[in-house]
Amino acid sequence: MQKTTDQTAVYRPSRLEDARPILRSLLRGARLRCPACGSGAMFRRYLKVSDACPACGEELHHHRADDAPPYFTIVIVGHIVVSLVLIVEMAYRPPLWLHAMIWLPLTVALALLILPPVKGALVGLQWALRMHGFDPNSEVERIESVEEMSGSGPAHAAQAPRP
Repeated sequence: MQKTTDQTAVYRPSRLEDARPILRSLLRGARLRCPACGSGAMFRRYLKVSDACPACGEELHHHRADDAPPYFTIVIVGHIVVSLVLIVEMAYRPPLWLHAMIWLPLTVALALLILPPVKGALVGLQWALRMHGFDPNSEVERIESVEEMSGSGPAHAAQAPRP
């Protein structure tokens, strides 16, 4: 932390902390590349993020994308498909069976194509914002399980008297 002349604390990254531009990290992630170097592959399988970048060694296993990629994918695909359905319906008025033949496969294909770039962009965003363990200077987050917090875990089961 460095102080300014009016005695307010301002955060300035040290030389050890590299700048992590958000837009660049998002774009690299959307291209399915490592957000740090931009050359290594982020995924080792369809949606399985590599533990570390094969090119630069940046650890990527910290990500916690969870349900956000499918949610954003549904929003994007929904806007595209619903707009196209409305345009085609207003212009041509095809029968319902033709709508089903066109829009169901298109919806599935778009969702499967868009999901990896969306997940990559979210992992890149987490990396740029130093979230969920991507900050090398922070303490590792410890998540306690429900059993540990409630005292009903296996360690407590042996101590608890049985009726």
